[in-house]
Amino acid sequence: MEPVREKTTLLPDECRVLGTLIEKAMTVATQYPLSLNSLVTGVNQKNNRDPVVEITEDDALRAVDGLRAKGLVRDVTMTGSRVEKYRHVAGEALGLRAPELAIVAELLLRGPQTVGELRGRASRMQALESLEVVENILQGLSSAGESRPVLVRELPPLPGSRATRWMQLLCEDLHPVAAGGHVAAGVPAAATTSAQARIDALEARVAALESAMGELRTLLG
Repeated sequence: MEPVREKTTLLPDECRVLGTLIEKAMTVATQYPLSLNSLVTGVNQKNNRDPVVEITEDDALRAVDGLRAKGLVRDVTMTGSRVEKYRHVAGEALGLRAPELAIVAELLLRGPQTVGELRGRASRMQALESLEVVENILQGLSSAGESRPVLVRELPPLPGSRATRWMQLLCEDLHPVAAGGHVAAGVPAAATTSAQARIDALEARVAALESAMGELRTLLG
């Protein structure tokens, strides 16, 4: 497959479907490729999603059609099965390795995140040994390569935090940020500063716990 060299712009539902396909390919390989029903369930699940959404089968089919036209998804006919299934080909189309795909999927599914949050959360899909590894991946994704467009950009820290965040560029309106990347539109910065600082601290702790649990599961087999 010829990699995509120009910027690919996705619709919100296409982002959620693509992120879900990447996630499930890495976390539940025995249940992948996904049927339409499994895809809708995955998109609409309440964990590892921000925001939580509710799409219909028709919504998912339209998203699949759009992703297929953009060279990011293919239909799969399984031997002995009458149910059509779907798989992503984002790695080939965008020129990405598995750790890079995991980072992109995490940004599609949960929006802008710090390096620490990305390491903790994306490690459920791919082993990410250190913050430096994640930083190197993000730096690579933030510049165009021979076979892919720019896929992420850095955002300033939120008020009350010192950690910069990163967002995906496949659909910049998927998780809107205000000018400068500080707060969502319509939310006064003064009202969010202390609350956001507490949220940042809690999310960092959760990310660290998720990473530790992932390492423990690996050790236990």
